[in-house]
Amino acid sequence: MEALVASRVAFSLFFYNPNIHPRAEYDLRKAENIRFAEKMNLPFIDADYDKENWFARVVGLESAPERGARCTACFDMRFERTALFAREHGFGLISSTLGISRWKDLAQINDAGVRAAGRYPGMVYWTINWRKQGGSQRMIDIAKREEFYQQEYCGCVYSLRDTNLHRIKNGRLPIQRAIRFYGAPPPSEEVPATPPAS
Repeated sequence: MEALVASRVAFSLFFYNPNIHPRAEYDLRKAENIRFAEKMNLPFIDADYDKENWFARVVGLESAPERGARCTACFDMRFERTALFAREHGFGLISSTLGISRWKDLAQINDAGVRAAGRYPGMVYWTINWRKQGGSQRMIDIAKREEFYQQEYCGCVYSLRDTNLHRIKNGRLPIQRAIRFYGAPPPSEEVPATPPAS
């Protein structure tokens, strides 16, 4: 966002993330976005926490792996809503910062964005690769400077479940939400030893 502002590109932030679970996690992530948007003097568009429709959209995909069909359905839903809002409010171009995460499949994200924009004549989805030219490192540097919340899972209940199962299997504690922030010392992740039986 800082690079776009520095390049004098006018844009708005559209926050539509009905996948994020639980509600407290959603509220925290949204608050972080609002805080940065206000600092950058950017318009922030707050869409609904439409979780019932999200759950309906991913029925039958509860066990799909990360980067699988459930993620595609999730991206499609979110981009379709973004494109609809853009069309209704005179925006001709949409994009997303989802692809900056190394945990995400950039082609999967871009395909969903292109599909959504393709519903409306003249609308374009900008398939920029935010990871290139130091983008990933810039994201980390900004996150540390701003002391952003450090998200440890994608956001959905199934990602939280699968991440916790993986962590426990590997001797780590389950995710403790809302305690890790960039720039702050990480909390201990050691699994406490079981006290000996008396």
